[in-house]
Amino acid sequence: MSKGLNAMQLAQDVYGEEAMESLGTALSSVLQQGGVVFLEGDLGMGKTTLVRGVLKGLGYDGPVKSPTYTLVEPYELVNLDAYHFDLYRVGDPEELEFMGVRDYFTDQSLCLIEWAEMGRGILPDADLVVSITLLSQGRHLTFTGQTEKGAEALMELGARLTP
Repeated sequence: MSKGLNAMQLAQDVYGEEAMESLGTALSSVLQQGGVVFLEGDLGMGKTTLVRGVLKGLGYDGPVKSPTYTLVEPYELVNLDAYHFDLYRVGDPEELEFMGVRDYFTDQSLCLIEWAEMGRGILPDADLVVSITLLSQGRHLTFTGQTEKGAEALMELGARLTP
């Protein structure tokens, strides 16, 4: 976290796949300048569905699948390069060095990372962390801004989500 910045949080409950994708679309509106987003949650929590909504909101209209076996799936958008990482199968963070992971993190990229803890020590700090937990009939998402960029994105997202 940047010095002098207290982590900012926002919470949202969603019910169903369509609602998760819609939340991702809303999130995309505050990620148009890129950044690093960690997506935390157990298997089946909807991380990839959220990513699908983000990419859809950024103008991508093709299929979005979890890159469990490829580790990263690139998406070339009009003004941004987006990368969806799934590090679930990474055995050692050093594996990321061999694939040149640092090259993905530029000022013109949005990196959406599932299972970021598998890359600890190699990955840059997240601007935004999205934690997804199970509710009885849905999902509870907690968004935490960890940098100035992340905090600004959350303030804007909060304004968009408030009726």
